[in-house]
Amino acid sequence: MATVTRKLGSRLLHTMKLMRELEHRIENLYRQGKIVGGVFIGRGQEAISAGSAVQTLPEDVVCPSHRDLAAFLLRGLPPWMVVANYLGRKDGPTRGRDGNTHLGALPLGIISFISSMAAIVPVANGVAFSFQYRKQPNVVLCYFGDGATSRGEWHEALNFGAVFKLPIVYLCVNNQYAYSTPVSRQMAVEHITDRAQGYGIPCQRVDGNDVLAVYEAAQKAIARARKGEGPTLLECETFRMSGHSAHDQAEYVPKELFEKWKKKDPILRFEKYLLEHKVLSRRDIDELYAKVQAEVEAAVTRAEQSPYPDPGELLEGVYASAEEDHSLPMTQRTRGKRETNPCQ
Repeated sequence: MATVTRKLGSRLLHTMKLMRELEHRIENLYRQGKIVGGVFIGRGQEAISAGSAVQTLPEDVVCPSHRDLAAFLLRGLPPWMVVANYLGRKDGPTRGRDGNTHLGALPLGIISFISSMAAIVPVANGVAFSFQYRKQPNVVLCYFGDGATSRGEWHEALNFGAVFKLPIVYLCVNNQYAYSTPVSRQMAVEHITDRAQGYGIPCQRVDGNDVLAVYEAAQKAIARARKGEGPTLLECETFRMSGHSAHDQAEYVPKELFEKWKKKDPILRFEKYLLEHKVLSRRDIDELYAKVQAEVEAAVTRAEQSPYPDPGELLEGVYASAEEDHSLPMTQRTRGKRETNPCQ
């Protein structure tokens, strides 16, 4: 088991709690009619993106899905920008062109999410291949759901990653349902890892509701990728404690499953661990939670103060500017811009 210092314990707990509370407020904004479109939350799945993305280096890259908000936060995306994007405001990462988590920030090493989830895996491979080609000691973390593993591009991408020994970690967030289709109706094999073994990729099933189990498995996979030994597939087993999106009441999910997985809440489990091992005190945790609440309130306030985009700016950013030097690697083109705007 990974050694949990006070610093690491606080960061992991803070990130998971911030993700949950931020998404809770976003869901409330949706029900108030302030958000148009879909709201996709990762309630109960916070440990997966938190336990893995916390280990990335500044020049690494993450390819999160719509339920991996912790990865966005850990890479440096301010919480208020997440809310602003949902509200369709000008100061959001997509400048009002999107209304949920279809966003990225190249200076922060975040590749924008693609709705057809399996489609992001070949893109992640391309980033990993660029690292390998330039002999950069960096890795890519690519997140996707169990449903993505039923699509052809996922299989093609895993085969490509295995053949070229790309520096990438494939993280399957197996939350048991692809929209309304349970895993048992998606495949004849028992586990997602069974699908990847045929490509010669080391695989591991992980308790996705145990942030330390995720941390330890990701640590080994990332180290392996950095050493040039190729990709690893981690099947992080968890449960979607909501419908597919805020409008979905998940009536197709047996109620007993919600009760079963509620007892495995990743935040409460980690909180208990920190208290029992005296990493943090009850007072420390209460203060941390109070700080999270203040951050969320500040994020919502600032996002709501952001203006709506000017329709006349609709085509800005659609075409590459002549001034930008695309011959340089992404990390060199964007280095030094994080201080001013983390998304541009």
